[in-house]
Amino acid sequence: MFAGCEIIKLFTYMKYLLLTFIGVAMMLNSGAQEKVLTMEDAVLGYHLYPKNLYIQWQGEKNVLTYAKGPELIGENADDGEKKVIMTVDELNRILGSDLKGWPQYTWKDGKTLVIMRQGKLTEIDVDKKVLLNSFVLAQGAQNVVSNGKELVAYTKGNNLFYVDANGNEFAVTDDKDLNIVNGQSVSRNEFGIHGGIFWSPDGKKLAFYRKDESLVGTFPLLDINTRTGSLREIKYPMTGMKSEQISLGVYHVASGKTVFLDVDDFGREQYLTNIAWGPASDYIYVQVLDRAQKHMHLNQYEARTGKFVKTLLKEQNDKYVEPLTPIVFLKNEPSKFIYRTNNRDGYFNLYLVDANSGKVLKRITDVEADVEMLGQDGKAVYYTSAEVSPVDNHLFKVELKSGKKTRLTQAEGWHKVTMSNDMKYFVDNYSSLNVPRVIHLMRNDGNRVKELLKAENPTKDYNFGEITMGTVKTADGKFDNYYRLIKPMNFDSSRKYPVIVYVYGGPHSQMVKNTWQGELRRWEMYMAQHGYVVFVMDNRGTSNRGAEFEKAIHGQCGQAEMADQMEGIRFLKSLPYVDADRIGVHGWSYGGFMTISLITNHPEVFKVAVAGGPVIDWKWYEVMYGERYMDSPNTNAAGYEKTSLIRKAKDLKGKLLICQGAIDNVVVWEHSLSFIRECIKNNVQVDYFPYPCAEHNVFGKDRIHLMQKVTDYFEDYLK
Repeated sequence: MFAGCEIIKLFTYMKYLLLTFIGVAMMLNSGAQEKVLTMEDAVLGYHLYPKNLYIQWQGEKNVLTYAKGPELIGENADDGEKKVIMTVDELNRILGSDLKGWPQYTWKDGKTLVIMRQGKLTEIDVDKKVLLNSFVLAQGAQNVVSNGKELVAYTKGNNLFYVDANGNEFAVTDDKDLNIVNGQSVSRNEFGIHGGIFWSPDGKKLAFYRKDESLVGTFPLLDINTRTGSLREIKYPMTGMKSEQISLGVYHVASGKTVFLDVDDFGREQYLTNIAWGPASDYIYVQVLDRAQKHMHLNQYEARTGKFVKTLLKEQNDKYVEPLTPIVFLKNEPSKFIYRTNNRDGYFNLYLVDANSGKVLKRITDVEADVEMLGQDGKAVYYTSAEVSPVDNHLFKVELKSGKKTRLTQAEGWHKVTMSNDMKYFVDNYSSLNVPRVIHLMRNDGNRVKELLKAENPTKDYNFGEITMGTVKTADGKFDNYYRLIKPMNFDSSRKYPVIVYVYGGPHSQMVKNTWQGELRRWEMYMAQHGYVVFVMDNRGTSNRGAEFEKAIHGQCGQAEMADQMEGIRFLKSLPYVDADRIGVHGWSYGGFMTISLITNHPEVFKVAVAGGPVIDWKWYEVMYGERYMDSPNTNAAGYEKTSLIRKAKDLKGKLLICQGAIDNVVVWEHSLSFIRECIKNNVQVDYFPYPCAEHNVFGKDRIHLMQKVTDYFEDYLK
């Protein structure tokens, strides 16, 4: 009897322990899934992004390389062999440094590693593990570009220099007038321009931009870091006003002489874009654009003399022509080149052109979708495109001779591809709405070699609201606009929730993609965790949808975009859990322009808005971007008047907060301060918060303050 009672007690106790263990485990599991973002997580939470491998191909070898701890690893794509190329200790011995991990690096060729740090560009033989060259750059050197051989060019101040491996520095230009700038990017980085130094393939000639800003107006930026404050004036060419004058010089290393290209197609303020060298280094090809951006000439010039040879292609469009890509010569047939434009068949497609006559031989990519070329081997062209879906990005191969096309990536989502030098392999790095990241090594026939990485979901312990993607018709009914929608944390279908519309809506943007969590910005999920529905939609005017979709905004920026966003609002109002009386909007830059446009044009819909760095009137914006989409104030006065937000200040009814970097050199202070002044004149209340040391965007810990300011505004006045 006693023994039986003890057994029963023991069983009961063990059952109690088991139930307790299960309960604790459930509580821990439940707690793990209930984590919420802090503002620091939302802004600087890099640990919440999926694991990645930063892979580079080893020059011309089919070996992919990446840093792993203290080692630089190489994997041979042909046979799968994996080895340590170099350790950090070996690198430190060569550099005389004390690095703890691998710095950024590039490959010059299959055996030469290139590292740029502390004012030196260093070339290392990884086979022999010895120093090959060390280029000591002058203090203040910027825009560093190697010729791939024994010379490195760079800019100091407004002049251009180069240095050899012996440390000898040579001046290419010596302009004392600070209005003359050499070797730097021009045209405010429009037209695909991302630099001002262009070495010839043989490394013996150096082409460079020369910018004359003598007639360009200035705008003062206030520096409060000095004892009494000081002004820093920047050159800022506003629409309808004088712009910079661009020329292209060619410096010959052997003679030390410079010639300038004889470019005289459209007068003083023409744009010189998409510089390309011929394979033999004897000719330079330039896409010359008129200031109105309605005519483009693809011209050939003699590098030795700078003389004009001929115009190979011309483009014309009543709205605008926007060249973005230099021509690319075929590897095995240099008498032909590949040319990309969206002005011929309505989409960015690739065309094969005879380099002697300029005759278009064929349309390489015959698809109704925008494409981006990744490479070519002379026999086939490899490109990514939106032809499967505008929110997906896939790799294709098209054979030049037959036109046969092969899709090389199959999994849904957005594929970022890095081709090997010979195009035999590629690294496929992709994600989709519910797939954090997968990286595969692939052959050029689409067959997988191996899986390099399958990332776990780094937010699995967080209580995230459901993310969905879908489409809403454009206001004209011609297209589908893609959106992402985030439901609040712990969603209750019987409740009514406030909504925040996050908007950008401007050219060269795509906010909604079939990437992991739908291209989510962490702050959006932060707001969803605080009880908001968050809605983001791309409208007409954004990229990757063809010329008609993008150019719908021409001459009246904000109008088609607003019409489309209001279709999104109609969709939101149809959802039973949306509180139509509590809709807010937030955006920055073009999105700031859209934010104020929406709350002033539709005060009955939007109750609260936060606009950052907003364009207020396009007459105060830069020439290159502003005149592309709005023409000149002299030729489109009605359009400028219609889109100006100065005239809309009196219509502001809801709560509006404007945030602005006080030294913004992109959307200058003239915009937001003028809007504030107009609100004062009309006795309209508005809130304003400047960031004294921020330029166009607010970064780092200052951004935590900014996003808390934005959040508090919605919490105080919308929720």
